[in-house]
Amino acid sequence: MRAITIHDTRSGELKPLEPRDPGRVSIYACGPTVYGRVHVGNARPFVVFSHFKRFLQHEGYEVTFVANVTDVNDKIYDAARAAGVPSEQLAAEMTAHYVADTDALGLGRPDHEPLARETIAEIVALIALLIERGHAYAVEGDVYFDVRSYPAYGELSHRDVDQMDQGEGVSGAALKRDPLDFALWKAWKDGEDTSWDAPWGRGRPGWHIECSAMAEALLGVGFDVHGGGSDLVFPHHENEAAQTCAAHGEPLARLWMHNGMVRLDGEKMAKSVGNIFLLHEALATHGRDALVAYFAGGHYRQPISYSGERLEEASRSVQRIRELGRRLDPDGPTPPELAPLREAFFAALADDFNTPRALAVVFDWVRGANRLLETGTPVGARDLRELLQVLALDNLLDADGAAGGPDEAAQDLLARREAARAARDFAAADALRDELAALGWTVRDGAAGPELVPNS
Repeated sequence: MRAITIHDTRSGELKPLEPRDPGRVSIYACGPTVYGRVHVGNARPFVVFSHFKRFLQHEGYEVTFVANVTDVNDKIYDAARAAGVPSEQLAAEMTAHYVADTDALGLGRPDHEPLARETIAEIVALIALLIERGHAYAVEGDVYFDVRSYPAYGELSHRDVDQMDQGEGVSGAALKRDPLDFALWKAWKDGEDTSWDAPWGRGRPGWHIECSAMAEALLGVGFDVHGGGSDLVFPHHENEAAQTCAAHGEPLARLWMHNGMVRLDGEKMAKSVGNIFLLHEALATHGRDALVAYFAGGHYRQPISYSGERLEEASRSVQRIRELGRRLDPDGPTPPELAPLREAFFAALADDFNTPRALAVVFDWVRGANRLLETGTPVGARDLRELLQVLALDNLLDADGAAGGPDEAAQDLLARREAARAARDFAAADALRDELAALGWTVRDGAAGPELVPNS
C-alpha cells in the first residue's frame, strides 16, 4: 500500500493515514438534515467521501463508510409545522428523496446510514456518562455540556473559547451556567410532536450529541477519519470532539477531513440562504456524468463555484472521454508512452486526495491516446478504465456510455412517460423525463418514436 497523506483540520497539517486497524479504514461523514430536498452543496461530502472510499479500496484497504441522516432537529420540526404534517412523516419523506437523489449519482451507498431517531438509547447513555463524569448538567429537563470543564475545547476549530457563539440564540440561555455551554438534550416543548423519555425528563437530543452517538455505535472511539463540510467545523464538530473525548478520555477520530463549500453567486449554497440548486434538478439538467466530473474537478478542501458554465465544461470533458472510449481496444494493453500516467494518477490521490490533479492526468492520457490513434497505433483501455473506476466514471468507456443500454427501470419510465403524453398529462411526462435524466438518459423524440440516449 502506498503512503497516503490527508490534511488534518485539528493539527492544520498534512498527516499520514495510519489506520487504527491495519488494512482497514473507518470513515464517518456528516449527512444531511432532512427537512427538504438535498441540494448540490449537500451532495459534495457524499461525492467526496464516496470517491475517497473507492480510492482506498483500490489501494487494498477494507473500508467502512458511515454517513448519518439527521432526522431529529429543530429545522425539521419547523418545516413540518409549516407544511402541516407530522415531523416524523416529513423526515421519512425527505430521507427517501435523499436516498433516491444520491443513488442517481451512481457512486454506491455508504456501508451504514444511521438515523438519529433510531439511536436514542445510545444518545441517552452517552449523555448519562457525561453527567456522571462532571461534564454535563441537567436543569428543568434540559441537559447542557459544560464547555469549561473540558480544557481542550477549541482545539479543532482553533478559536478562542471566549469568542465563541454556539448559535443557539436565546434558547435555554437562562438555564445555562455559561453562555458557552451547548444543549445535549432539550426538554419537550408545546407543539413538538416527537419526543422520548430520559432520566432527566421527556424531550429529544441536541444535534451534536446525535452524531457522536451514531459514530461511536458503529465505528467505536478513535476511528480513522471524520469528514464533513467545512461549515461544520464549529460548532458541530468541535462539540462532537469535545463531548466524546470528555466521556471516554479518547479522541473521537484520528483525522478530521473537511470539504469546502459549493458556492453560488459568491455565497455558500444553503437552504438558509435561499440560493440553492436542488440535486435532482442538477441531475436532470446536466446529467450524472457531468455532475460527478464537476465535483472531481475541484480539490475537496477548496470551495467550488456552481454555474452553468462550469457544468457545461464538465459535460464537454466527459464527452471527450466517451468519444475516445469508442476508439479504444477494450482489452488491449496500454502503450508504453502512456504507462507512467497510471502512477501519476494514483500519486495525486495519495497526496491529500487531489482529484483535480488526478483528473488532469486522465486528460493527459486522453490527449496522448488520441495522438497515438492518429498515427495508427492501437491503444488499449485497461489502464484508463482502472483510473476512471476510482472516480465512478468508467461507464464512459462502455458502448454508447452505458453498458448494455437502458435497463428495465429506464424502459419502464420511458413507457410511463409516453402514456402520460398520450393522456396529455404533460406535467407528469416532464417529471418522468427528469427521472430518466437523473438515471443518465436523455429522451430523444424522433419520427420512429422516442429513444433513450446517454446524457451528454
